[in-house]
Amino acid sequence: MGRQKPPLLVVEDDEGLQAQLKWAYEDFDVIVAQDRDSALAVLRSDEPAVVTLDLGLPPDPDGTTEGLAILDAIMALKPDTKVIVASGHGARESALQAIERGAYDFYQKPVDIDSLGLIVRRAFNLHTIEAENRRLAARVSDGATVLGNLITAAPEMAKVARTIERVANTNVSVMLLGASGTGKELLARGLHDASERKDKAFVAINCAAIPETLLEAELFGHEKGAFTGAVKTTEGKIEQAQGGTLFLDEVGDIPLPLQVKLLRFLQERTIERIGGRKAIEVDTRIVCATHQDLETMIAAGTFREDLFYRLAEIVVKIPPLAERTGDAVLLAKHFLIQFGREMNPAIKGFAPDALAAIDAWHWPGNVRELENRVKRAVIMADDKLVAAEDLDLDQADEDMGEALNLKIARERADRVMIRHALARSEGNISTSAKLLGISRPTLYDLLKQYDLQP
Repeated sequence: MGRQKPPLLVVEDDEGLQAQLKWAYEDFDVIVAQDRDSALAVLRSDEPAVVTLDLGLPPDPDGTTEGLAILDAIMALKPDTKVIVASGHGARESALQAIERGAYDFYQKPVDIDSLGLIVRRAFNLHTIEAENRRLAARVSDGATVLGNLITAAPEMAKVARTIERVANTNVSVMLLGASGTGKELLARGLHDASERKDKAFVAINCAAIPETLLEAELFGHEKGAFTGAVKTTEGKIEQAQGGTLFLDEVGDIPLPLQVKLLRFLQERTIERIGGRKAIEVDTRIVCATHQDLETMIAAGTFREDLFYRLAEIVVKIPPLAERTGDAVLLAKHFLIQFGREMNPAIKGFAPDALAAIDAWHWPGNVRELENRVKRAVIMADDKLVAAEDLDLDQADEDMGEALNLKIARERADRVMIRHALARSEGNISTSAKLLGISRPTLYDLLKQYDLQP
């Protein structure tokens, strides 16, 4: 049977102090080692997260050479171990030297059990948090859905990803509908990468970012001399994506005259450059996106109905980040690893208050806002763990919405709270049950009842 208490390795040759520490730490499984070989043997077999180490050990009890050698060996064998070294009176310099070589903290001799206990418990907590953050990579490949660069663990987005994968190897036009910042271009690129066109070009154009007078030339290209400044023949984006995929972002901003020309391309699969008279056959797949209500625009006469049905052979609705329970935490950890590596390598993860703040926030700017908040936090954080204040979020109460049916309202609340708890605990059932204030068997029953995956 495995240990119920976390192992704490004490490397100490003073038998009196050994007994004192064993008595003081009843909530840990204290394992004592008196020399280098026995300490490293325990490290390999029990993998303690925290080690207390007396630097003055035989054969150099009055110096620090043996203690520092053990520290170096621990860091080489298991670098995530939190080592707390003992510092005698007047030996602060050796303690600081140990910190430089990877030790987590130091304590002064003679030992103050209460002070040392605080350091030990803080070290265990930090080790747990860092381990949870390191599990992100495993979750991305094992517990999350990955499509291109899109990462998700939410059932709502997993359904979207499955739809994208199913239509990837067809030639139907796909329309992605969703608010700004929900990841429409990432999904379009994921669709391209999952298709047989993946070895050809993926070309993206934001129709709202280009003036109307230039948009036609950008899409269809122009012949030399077609207009003032046309000093050479230039291919448009549709031609550049030959054999591949053209992503039209904010397609609702295409002006009506250009909509007619785009419709003709979709019907005949040929284009004419501006100033040209020759029809050019083009095999380009169209994927488009918008955050506008195109049906309202059709009723208002600002978007062609026939073009809508050509573009929207398959419609995929992308839920906002606030409706993708658990994704905010998962994506935040992904961004933290990315930006931490580039901007602040000292950052190791999120503090618990930061994870709670990320999970509770409504993210009006969706994934784009989350990415920017994490980038800011990585730059601003003073400690190894990003705190809630580094994210600069004002917490708001979760809006559960109105429901006249109490049974439906309770079920909805249960689902949301369970998924929040699973997200905050990295899928750990015991921790989730504690957060929810219920027993593990009850949580398992609810997971089965609501068809939720831990």
